[in-house]
Amino acid sequence: MPADPSALPAERTTGALQWGHLPLERSRERGRGRTASFVALVGRGAGRTGGRVRAGVAVIADRIIETAPRVPVRDLAILRAQFPGLTPEDLADKLVVGACAATGAVGAGVGAAAMLPVPPAMPAELAAEITGVASVEIKLIAELHEVYGLRPAGNFRQRGMAYLTSWTEERGVDLTKPASLNVALGVQMRRELRQQIMKRTLRNLPNLAPFMIGASVGAFMNRRDTRKLAEKIRKDLRTKQVPWEALPPSAPDAPAAGEPTGEAPPPPGG
Repeated sequence: MPADPSALPAERTTGALQWGHLPLERSRERGRGRTASFVALVGRGAGRTGGRVRAGVAVIADRIIETAPRVPVRDLAILRAQFPGLTPEDLADKLVVGACAATGAVGAGVGAAAMLPVPPAMPAELAAEITGVASVEIKLIAELHEVYGLRPAGNFRQRGMAYLTSWTEERGVDLTKPASLNVALGVQMRRELRQQIMKRTLRNLPNLAPFMIGASVGAFMNRRDTRKLAEKIRKDLRTKQVPWEALPPSAPDAPAAGEPTGEAPPPPGG
């Protein structure tokens, strides 16, 4: 509204300053309040996201721990029968090539699934990829130990936990330490396993790129990572390798409590 024509210039100026500064100060206060609220909201969101990530990694770790003892592993006799006439190094090369092809296929499958318009399924696809790749690589590690004559002592489950430790630490099993379930499931082991899973998760994020780019990237990265892991394991195993002719005859494994024996059940009444 126009100022009062009868008012003095000083009065008009003072009034304008008084009433003009009040909205400005309130606006500044309101802006500071909104900024503080936004920062607090972002902080709470980051905390919730971090909690969800940690919970997801813990679930994947539990799934891998449960899967490791069930991974089918071929012993040295079966491997030599399937690949006759090969030296230990040639046989190990064959195993690495096969494992790289398998993990590459897993990465390609997850990358192709990323094209589907289902963003909520992305974490599930990523978790499935990490678990699948871990199973292939644990199998590879176990069979490399067979090839180099360094099978750990213990039953199926204990050896599975030892190979899981080897996968987590990216080195061969230390045969001077008993492959026990207690050691494999210790606090330090679980922490290292979660760290390894987190590292794999961050490396596998490009697999979720759309338009089949993720499929090719996922296949390449998985093959590369599996080959690198195999090189580390083989380098460690070569220093302790036992020649095939020096190995004692392998005895059949005694299954752990609750494990299937592989034998057919007796007929009813017999």
